[in-house]
Amino acid sequence: EDKELPHGIVFAHGRRFNGYHVRFRDISRGGMRLVTPQSPEQFALESAHQYDECYSLAFAQQLKNKDIPEGGSKAVNLINVNGLSAAGKNFVMRKSVKAFTDTILDLVVETDETRARRVDYLGKKETIYLGPDEQVIPDDIEWIVKRAARRGYETPNAFMSSKPRAGINHKEYGVTSEGVNVYLDVALRKTLGIDPTKDSFTIKMTGGPDGDVAGNEIKILIREYGENCKIVGLADHSGCAEDSNGLDHDELLRLVHNNLCISYFDYSKLGSEGVVHQADNDAGIKARNNMHNRLEADAFIPAGGRPNTIDIHNYKHFLKPDGTPSSPLIVEGANLFVTADARQKLYEEAGVVIVKDSSANKGGVITSSYEIIAAMLLSEDEFYDNKEAIVQEVLDKLRSLAHMEAELLFREKDNYQESLPQVSQIISNSINAATDALTQALDTVTTDEKEKLLPLFRDHLPQTLANLSFDRHAECVPEQYIKNAIASCLASKMVYKEGTKFVDSHPKEKLAKVALKYIEKENDVAKLKEALVETEMPEAEKEMIIKLLEAGGARTALSIS
Repeated sequence: EDKELPHGIVFAHGRRFNGYHVRFRDISRGGMRLVTPQSPEQFALESAHQYDECYSLAFAQQLKNKDIPEGGSKAVNLINVNGLSAAGKNFVMRKSVKAFTDTILDLVVETDETRARRVDYLGKKETIYLGPDEQVIPDDIEWIVKRAARRGYETPNAFMSSKPRAGINHKEYGVTSEGVNVYLDVALRKTLGIDPTKDSFTIKMTGGPDGDVAGNEIKILIREYGENCKIVGLADHSGCAEDSNGLDHDELLRLVHNNLCISYFDYSKLGSEGVVHQADNDAGIKARNNMHNRLEADAFIPAGGRPNTIDIHNYKHFLKPDGTPSSPLIVEGANLFVTADARQKLYEEAGVVIVKDSSANKGGVITSSYEIIAAMLLSEDEFYDNKEAIVQEVLDKLRSLAHMEAELLFREKDNYQESLPQVSQIISNSINAATDALTQALDTVTTDEKEKLLPLFRDHLPQTLANLSFDRHAECVPEQYIKNAIASCLASKMVYKEGTKFVDSHPKEKLAKVALKYIEKENDVAKLKEALVETEMPEAEKEMIIKLLEAGGARTALSIS
């Protein structure tokens, strides 16, 4: 098959589980999810495509990790819980997490025992970072960090993200949803001509008010747009609530704040057109399962649900009888909810604009990356004492990165005349290609040249984190990680500002040289802007020159150097 070859694959087999970990770069991060089918038949089906799911999730992670030093990875732990009580199921799930984690540590931790039992063809130290995904609980996170420390992992606090005290909890701070909403905002304006701060619009969503992405997206929609936003449908594992005039905001927020699923929606808060379908009977299950197809809305946000829910066999169900879509815009808060071929068909046959998962929900991976670097640079107490400032700066950075990519997506869509998911992948591929070329080139630059590039790494960090600890980076952060950070920062900066065709116009073997020259010229432009501020001339002319320098200064300087 014409698929990118992963950098590494781990397979672990236990008494009641099979686990895969797939990664696409030497230093990678991504979540571990637990899959627990409820019947032998479902278990057999999940077994048949477990690796494919893990590969696809890891590849999606690689595309979305373009702004950070770590490549993409994913772990899928398929656990056989058939015939077990609730307590037995929980026991087996926790044991499977521990066994799978120990397997990974066996391979990456350097001790006399591991070296004696391991055949090493790679010949160099491996670095893997994990994060929580479906069904991983706080107790798992704490055990994994403690186990990594006990086993001798060099930076155990960095091994697992979303730690209760020294981490940035994705659900508590809504980091994924903050990014999703930036893409939604830009897409509503660019595709439907809707200014959500002024105009009324409708949303349908999968994922419950007790879920991470859906629950936080509900809060953000209400916070940012108030009554302009009408959430006409919401579906989760327990059922769905629908109201063509919009579900009551206060009631939705009550469910979010009390961590309750949609089946707890107060019927008295429904409008005259409203209904709640409970998934405890066949009719309710059917209504829940087809809500995302059935209801009409300006935008659909899949913020929960299983991968491949909309695929090549059922995508037409998303269309109305006249062939127009039930929603002209989809912003993928959940990974792989729509398959690649279904996305393309919806675009070709009905003009559906889809903001792909690897763009829309990258806020979570950006946040986890900052948590990893904070764990390297700060003690747990230092992080905790400065946590709120650091978190706010991380949120500002992820919103900024989301906005830069969202704007570029629609510019490049006009340039390429392709579907948005295709353009999203073009952007990711362009940044990743530049990152890889730069990472390789940084192995050959002089110490003085590396020192000149260190401000890129400092600028990458949240300001509070940089102020507290940048002077420790050499002894606390692996050299390869710093190289990856510099490379990814420079690559994304260049692509977001200049576009993919600028990067793609240069041969791969010359790309690193161009990128390093680009940052040199950008510094020259910055000095020119500073000089202009002190120059005596009419303010209007000065502002125009500065805007011209910002728009194309570095790129133009490259062509005349």
